[in-house]
Amino acid sequence: MIRLNNRYMAALLCSISAAALLSQPVMARDLPLSVQDSFRIGSRGVLCTAQNAPNLPELAGMFDRGYRIVCRDAATSVGTFLALRDIATDPVALVGFEELDHLACRKEGEATIEHLGTVSSTICTNSETRIDHRIYSTERGSTTYIAQGLAGYDSALRLGLAALVSDQPVEGAVEVATTSVSDPVAFARIQAGSLDIEGARTEAYSRNHSGSYAEAAEFFETLVARDSGSTGRTAEFLANQGLQQSNLGNFASAQALFDRADTAVAARDGVTQRLIRNFRTIHLLNQQKADDAIGLLERPVVRISEGVDGNVVSSGEITSELSVQINRENENLRRVGGFDSGLSDFERGQILDGQASHLRGVALRINKDFEAAADAQNTALQTIESVRDGRVTSTAWLRSDIRSELALTAEFAGNLDAAKSHFSQAIAIVETAYPQSPALLAAKARLAGFLGRSGSVDAALALYATVVEDSSSVPGAAVVMRDLLGPYFELLIALPENDAAPSAAMFLASQALQRPGVAQTQAALARELSEGDDEASALFRLAVSRMREIARTTSQIAQLSSKAFPNANELRDLGYARDALTSLALEQTQLQSQLSQFPRYRVLVPQVMQLGEMQALLRTGEAYYKVNIVGDAIYSILVTPEDVRSFKVPDSLQALQQTVNDLRDSIVRIEYGATATYPFNVELARLLYLSLLGPVEEQLSYVTHLIYEPDGPLLQLPPYLLVEDQASVDAYVERTQDIDSDLFDFTGIQWFGKGRDMSIAVSPRSFAEVRAIAPSTGKFRYLGLGENAVPDASLQYAATQDDQCQWGTETWGNPISSSELNLARNIIGSSKSNVITGADFSDSALLAQDDLNEYRIIHFATHGLVTAPKPQCMARPALVTSFGGEASDGLLSFQEIFDLQLDADVVILSACDTAGMASVGASREAGVATGGNYALDGLVRAFVGAGARSVVASHWPVPDDFDATQRLIGGMFGAENGMPLASSLRLAQEKLMNDPRTSHPYYWAAFVVLGDGAKPLLTEE
Repeated sequence: MIRLNNRYMAALLCSISAAALLSQPVMARDLPLSVQDSFRIGSRGVLCTAQNAPNLPELAGMFDRGYRIVCRDAATSVGTFLALRDIATDPVALVGFEELDHLACRKEGEATIEHLGTVSSTICTNSETRIDHRIYSTERGSTTYIAQGLAGYDSALRLGLAALVSDQPVEGAVEVATTSVSDPVAFARIQAGSLDIEGARTEAYSRNHSGSYAEAAEFFETLVARDSGSTGRTAEFLANQGLQQSNLGNFASAQALFDRADTAVAARDGVTQRLIRNFRTIHLLNQQKADDAIGLLERPVVRISEGVDGNVVSSGEITSELSVQINRENENLRRVGGFDSGLSDFERGQILDGQASHLRGVALRINKDFEAAADAQNTALQTIESVRDGRVTSTAWLRSDIRSELALTAEFAGNLDAAKSHFSQAIAIVETAYPQSPALLAAKARLAGFLGRSGSVDAALALYATVVEDSSSVPGAAVVMRDLLGPYFELLIALPENDAAPSAAMFLASQALQRPGVAQTQAALARELSEGDDEASALFRLAVSRMREIARTTSQIAQLSSKAFPNANELRDLGYARDALTSLALEQTQLQSQLSQFPRYRVLVPQVMQLGEMQALLRTGEAYYKVNIVGDAIYSILVTPEDVRSFKVPDSLQALQQTVNDLRDSIVRIEYGATATYPFNVELARLLYLSLLGPVEEQLSYVTHLIYEPDGPLLQLPPYLLVEDQASVDAYVERTQDIDSDLFDFTGIQWFGKGRDMSIAVSPRSFAEVRAIAPSTGKFRYLGLGENAVPDASLQYAATQDDQCQWGTETWGNPISSSELNLARNIIGSSKSNVITGADFSDSALLAQDDLNEYRIIHFATHGLVTAPKPQCMARPALVTSFGGEASDGLLSFQEIFDLQLDADVVILSACDTAGMASVGASREAGVATGGNYALDGLVRAFVGAGARSVVASHWPVPDDFDATQRLIGGMFGAENGMPLASSLRLAQEKLMNDPRTSHPYYWAAFVVLGDGAKPLLTEE
């Protein structure tokens, strides 16, 4: 019998429920919207929600209600909904638009809204920004309902107003502009910094309720930075942040955060003490420490008195004690009623104690004490359902988790009918409370896994297929899918090989997995360069740029807020940064609204491709080879125009990582600050070929252009250097037995890259988008940049004295020769080319240059810095340049590259390990809120973001010996006009392969093409 991963189960089943208890209960969808804290606007399209906003100035009476409208790609709210009793003021005057400078309003008369009927309509235009606002209003009895906001979000205003009036969800599509380039986790960080702290806290728990763990982590991390001990919730935020870190496997960081939470919690705060106790228990379960978890649950906590009588609350009677409690728990609460009054501390304590029993049951189940585990889970369920007769729907996750645990204990006991019933009940609970959520996908995947284990394979496959299909429309699903889909892939692999349906299903499912951040950046570039007028593309790019500035400013605020004893300058900078964030968020949201006038930006770009779409995209002689890491297992798919094959790679993830490390070490190592090469391990390269490609060797024999999508460790290894012929390996081994043989002579090895073009892709959809992008319109063919000027000692010292994490002066002391740049210019022709070297090649000069978008090929030959200068410092990828003016640091940084304005077919990075990664921290500093810690997420991603359709980058330091790099680059440019980029690189590589001096992969295999290598490097004028 298959056991589920305990750490995963603990994180998935337990991480969210306790966190939800500290927020207002969120009602199930069959309850009126008026008793919910938030509700989704519409049912499809861009995700927009209406969030309770009791602080809006228009709210005067205790029965008035207000909501802010928050949409996925907007940094701040796009409008508001109001339900106001007995008002005599005109809605336009009420919202204050007529009093605002530069805003002129005119009534349009009546408008018809589906599901609602006729309403009053007013449009207000800002004469400076030309941005329109809309106001809709209607009356029902003594209540006036108003929707106001940016005109670009008109569909959200209409659907939300209809829902507000009917007090029920309304079906419909929210068709507003979306960049569709920032993943939900990235935008969660932006919204967490832009919303007011109450709104951010509510949204954090909303993400928790919906099972979007990574998004919740971003919110709580930002809340910790923003709180600074001032709101009395520091312990709560720290505990939540600690839990998220534990769920991500960062146990040391989690422990430190829990310790800080213990210090911050009030001595008499029994609720938060229970919260921390439970979260620490989950932390131990994540580490497989079941006995320690059971012991921790005995930790004493403060007793909570019953306090306010729940019956009094339900009846609506406001006693003096209840009044004090309402003001203490939520000073913004203006609504009263049975479901709306919030939980008392006693009730929250009960639910947290119920969760403690649930966690005890998890630990007992891990210890295989199934009978005691089931008893503990039943006790937990009874405790939780005793609170308000089980009407507290914010406990839906906890009740669902308990049902899942009861299912597991029943399964282990052999009671399959009971197990299936419990799994089904777990789904029903979350499906009612939180539809279209990652946790609903998880609940269904758990049932599918059970069906597969119990022999109902067809039912399991069908349910898994539904999970995969639904995941494409559930924000944040990719974060959890990698663990959920392992059993699905195993079931698909077990099906008959002559049936293409399992491979097609695997191809679709593999796209639900999380990918490197460069995939989002390619999607942004594709949308920017899609067909349309220049104004639309410029507006799109500006909106994306503002998102980066928001992320960058948010990171700056977090860093400044984390200082225990900030000085006056730091406090001043913090104030400036917060003001700037407010302005940037407003501007970005207005830009999104303006984008709505262009229909193509109101269309949601599909994130996945069907197998048939990929096969139609491929040309004769092409194939798409995709590696997928799911849990600890590795699966591969080969797609050709006529066929598809899928198989499981025999290696484990750990073994694959070791193989990649060993192969890279046999190519080049940095020892004592210098590169050292060793005889390449061709035998290991042959074994890896057999694991990854052996099962499809026959199909590959017909492939002349392979589009290769690596995953995990394979992102760090060029595919060319695999060996596809055993005889050539045997011949090399036999030849090297001679004492006088040259161990570095690899001529005769049948490399996988010999005779076959290769392109690197990061997702099927992004490759399709890159292939569809029109070529550059630049009027110049080539720009070469490199050979930095060696600065004098005083300038070097000025650049480094203030920062211990700056690079040493020797970094600029050995510039790379510009010979390869001049060679390329001479081959292409000087009339359409330019080379910039020496003092003119400075970071400040490049950033000031306004014609970079006129060059179709941009070529850097300089040192790349991809590691940290010291172990304690953060790695910030950069290219070495000359020093410019006072503000120059002699580096073109990851952040600065993103700010370049390029329109390039190809950027060539002839520098050290430019295919390497940027850390998450460096990405956030640069305002890149997605990805990080993946190969290709560093300089490659920065240049794609700047406007490069394809990037040629290196996987290790490029060699100077035997003029290898110059010969390689010169060979590329020596190719005839119209030859594919990948072909020109391959032909140059093959010349080095066949030379005994440069046949070692160190000399020829470093460079890869990210993008579509079938596109030409050089074209006819």
